[in-house]
Amino acid sequence: MRKLIFALGGSLVIAAPLASADILGVGANISYWNSDLSGEAGKNNDFVDVENDLDLDSDSNANLSAYFEHPVPLLPNVRLNYTRIEQSGRGQLSTGFDVVPGGVDVNSDLDLDQFDVTLYYEVLDNWVNLDLGLTARNLDGELIIQEAGGAGSVSQTDVDGVIPMGYLAARFDLPFSGVSVGGEANVISFDGDSVYDYNAYGQYQLSLLQLRAGYRQMGVDYEDGDDRLDIELGGPFVSAGLTF
Repeated sequence: MRKLIFALGGSLVIAAPLASADILGVGANISYWNSDLSGEAGKNNDFVDVENDLDLDSDSNANLSAYFEHPVPLLPNVRLNYTRIEQSGRGQLSTGFDVVPGGVDVNSDLDLDQFDVTLYYEVLDNWVNLDLGLTARNLDGELIIQEAGGAGSVSQTDVDGVIPMGYLAARFDLPFSGVSVGGEANVISFDGDSVYDYNAYGQYQLSLLQLRAGYRQMGVDYEDGDDRLDIELGGPFVSAGLTF
């Protein structure tokens, strides 16, 4: 991971003097993400399928983001992003998991919070826009599995960490139309763990109003002690925001 951080940091140093925003820019948006969930959770060498055993297969999630861009050379721009994922399901364990025996009905709740701080530079800033940067993602996940009825065994799986990730964003504007297409990606892989988060979208800009629709895919394969989450979420999203 250290080599990857050095490489990403070196890319930022190279990109820093290439371009900066011409004026101050501030923006924020809110997204509605309808995602499907698949994968598994692990605890003490036991594993459970979150889709087939727990029926945590689909839900809608909230996402908030904001950015600040400036014309000062060498200083990076700043982007903040928060994603809240809450999913509940009722299923039946095919085998025992942690302290919960197999063959019983269970109620499950998955909470996954992600807060990103991204420092980035505008490498290109015209009808083709290209940003490069580094993201620090605070990942906080909790999966609770309890025998149905509320009086049985309860298992709790937790993962928590701050993860450095590379950041890339590109957008292509159709001149004089307000229409553009683009994509964003955060990704890292190290020591058997990996996290990725990318989206592709179409955008329409009308004065200060910015509307987007696209597809977002996210994967978390992260181990924290004896607890592990190895899940993927993907689905369409729509967002509305303001830019100044």
